[in-house]
Amino acid sequence: MRGGGVREDEEASRKLKSMEVDKMENGGGEESPRPAVKYHGWKAMPFIIGNETFEKLGTLGTSANLLVYLTQVFHMRSVDAATLLNGLNGTTSLAPIIGAFLSDAYLGRYLALAIASIASLIGMFVLTLTAGADSLHPPECGVGEVCEKATSYQFAVLFIAFAFLVLGSAGIRPCSMPFGADQFDPNTESGKRGINSFFNWYYFTFTAAMMISATVIIYVQSNVSWPIGLGIPTALMFLACVLFFMGTKLYVRVTPEGSPFTSVVQVLAAALKKRSLKQPKDPKQDLFDPPHTSAIVTKLAHTDQFRCLDKAAIVASTEEVRPGGAAPADPWRLCSVQQVEEVKCLIRIVPVWSTGIIYYVAVVQQSTYVVLSALQSDRRLGSHGFQIPAASFTVFAMLAQTLWIPFYDRLLLPKLRKMTGKEEGFTLLQRQGIGIALSTLAMVISAIVEDRRRAIALSEPTLGATITGGAISAMSSLWMVPQLMILGLSEAFNLISQIEFYYKEIPEHMRSVAGALAFCNLALGNYLSGFLVTIVHRTTGSGQNWLAQDLNKGRLDLFYWTIAGIGVFNFIYFIICARWYRFKGASN
Repeated sequence: MRGGGVREDEEASRKLKSMEVDKMENGGGEESPRPAVKYHGWKAMPFIIGNETFEKLGTLGTSANLLVYLTQVFHMRSVDAATLLNGLNGTTSLAPIIGAFLSDAYLGRYLALAIASIASLIGMFVLTLTAGADSLHPPECGVGEVCEKATSYQFAVLFIAFAFLVLGSAGIRPCSMPFGADQFDPNTESGKRGINSFFNWYYFTFTAAMMISATVIIYVQSNVSWPIGLGIPTALMFLACVLFFMGTKLYVRVTPEGSPFTSVVQVLAAALKKRSLKQPKDPKQDLFDPPHTSAIVTKLAHTDQFRCLDKAAIVASTEEVRPGGAAPADPWRLCSVQQVEEVKCLIRIVPVWSTGIIYYVAVVQQSTYVVLSALQSDRRLGSHGFQIPAASFTVFAMLAQTLWIPFYDRLLLPKLRKMTGKEEGFTLLQRQGIGIALSTLAMVISAIVEDRRRAIALSEPTLGATITGGAISAMSSLWMVPQLMILGLSEAFNLISQIEFYYKEIPEHMRSVAGALAFCNLALGNYLSGFLVTIVHRTTGSGQNWLAQDLNKGRLDLFYWTIAGIGVFNFIYFIICARWYRFKGASN
């Protein structure tokens, strides 16, 4: 409990701070310590958007067909290749968390992007060498032949390429979008419109790059040449680096201000030190709540959730507060109500965030076992013998996203606003729940289609065999399009609303990690998928292996049913989390 003298000092400090803030807002008082920033806005965009386009074409063109590359060029077993790819994708998606921390605390976004771009270029170049140099991959083998395995040296070079690609993703993924937004003045109307337009262009280039990678580049890799197919993305990444550095003189570079995680650790440390204190009877009077002067971060009111953390803001003695009452003497022993509530925001997000991990287990199948199923299906299109590359089937998921987003935004959303009376139509949590339900439905359809594909392969004449020896079913691979489009639709609901949810609910000065949280979900989803593949393979390997090298001898449909069952559990868990969740700024 604070004494009367301390309260008077705090009130005087509150008034003084308020006067200072008014002066700054009205252009009076002392000059702001921040130097004048010259925003070039759209003048810098050709370099940033050009860099973004070529970078996405390069990285996505390299990674989209890796499963086929590992099985056909490095002669890996499909289950081993899927496990390795899950681990690689998981690490690539987890690395942005570290990259966001280093960027905010030490490097700044420009330097982080510069280092990451060069690292990606090196990784792509080394990966292209593994395809072009005969000594860096096993010799080719024909259908039915015993293929020679890759040597330790060849795998070492391959993993070096992967390491550089992971380093590149650590800097590019969390920093590219905020760096583009940094180029516009957020305090002007034209700057705000510019930021909104930049986000639109960002998602447009991302989707366009994904579709080109999943069609043109994959076709070259699968039907022309692996060295050329990997060399094209490498050349595009080189162009991305050139464009990025050409615009250096125009860029606004935001100076790193230290890690926002320091405040989180301070709250946890202070609460732990004061764990023996009793809960305050009147939080408004008993907790340290100095004047809030930030023009960026929203002032958060006290909430009654996670009250054990409130102890970090209890003033145990007047010595814990500096003269004037506006700052703690030791920030590791006394924290403000604002700091405590920011930590509560993060903790409240965790249960909802965790549902995204299980959700992505279904999504990542489109880049692993869906590709393997396509390889053992009839991929012919028309009467001219053209075959759709197996890895290109992911384009149907992207197509669903591309078609749905403008349909929802322009046609469905206005009607939903009238029906629900809410500006956003479906709430962010409702959209996430719909996405989870759709992903479960996609797995059910996948199981049914795979069971049919396998039955046709075992009961009817086949169309030859794959390089790995599996018979090709006469069932058209186009039967897999519905499940992929439903998966794409689920991403349009869940992924976009996830990012928006984190952006709005995470405290403003921690928003650099908002996008990284979605990638972290994807990372853990890949790891969980790899773990499931390993468990199923070992558990069923002694009998009829569900994930056999030849899918016709396995039961991939049962694996899909398992993921669907997990999805039902995840949906129920999500509903519980969503009903419990309290939005930022909501009253008790």
